Amino acid sequence: MSRFAAAVAVATALLSGAAVAQPAKPTIVFVHGAFADSSSWNGVIADLQREGYKTFAVANPLRSVTNDARTVSDVVGSIEGPVVLVGHSYGGQVISNAAKGHANVKSLVYVAAFAPDAGEAAAELAGKFPGGTLGDALAPPVKLTDGGVDLYIDQAKFRDQFAHDVPAGQTALMAAGQRPITEAALTEKSGEPAWKSLPSYFVYGDGDKNIPAEALGFMAERAGSRRTIVVEGASHVVMVSQPQVVADLIEEAAQ
Repeated sequence: MSRFAAAVAVATALLSGAAVAQPAKPTIVFVHGAFADSSSWNGVIADLQREGYKTFAVANPLRSVTNDARTVSDVVGSIEGPVVLVGHSYGGQVISNAAKGHANVKSLVYVAAFAPDAGEAAAELAGKFPGGTLGDALAPPVKLTDGGVDLYIDQAKFRDQFAHDVPAGQTALMAAGQRPITEAALTEKSGEPAWKSLPSYFVYGDGDKNIPAEALGFMAERAGSRRTIVVEGASHVVMVSQPQVVADLIEEAAQ
């Protein structure tokens, strides 16, 4: 082979390798909200893992915005490469605060989630528009030794309030295994939100009884959502009832 032919062969091989090289897919980090747990993401995670995404579902403590955001921030800081943060319900407030200071976070996905501005609290935003019925569905508060209280949804009211589009047998298990949130976490003011500097995406159901659809639409528009999906009739746990819809939006945010 002549020197010229050899050089052409090497160049062709290099170009061919460059053509097939693909940037690493982001790691998808999930943050559940109140009255749920990490298993609420199982359907979405299964879809994304089939597409080759690494996933991490954080056990959100649900103690305070500051503490919970620190927990998620620590997880993000341990991950090499790009990250997409996904938050459900109160978890949206957590990712809005946890993303700050992490250059590897490329986008935020809000799933029936709060996206508060600085100085706003989840409870305040939930009551900003009519339609929410969470207050009437709560069980008697559990008093804590530190003087605070934990909040649960009454198991008898759980399906109608939280997950009316999920099979009854599944919601019975969800109700029994729900994670409580402190009242203080729902009333804690948010810091400067990351959605002001990062691309955000929103998906929610117009049948949500925890956060009124009007409030969710208001927050999506205010955050300049790149894409907002409203699922007709879906409950507050749209990621459980419609996992493929949520997974597809996350993939869009990961591009």
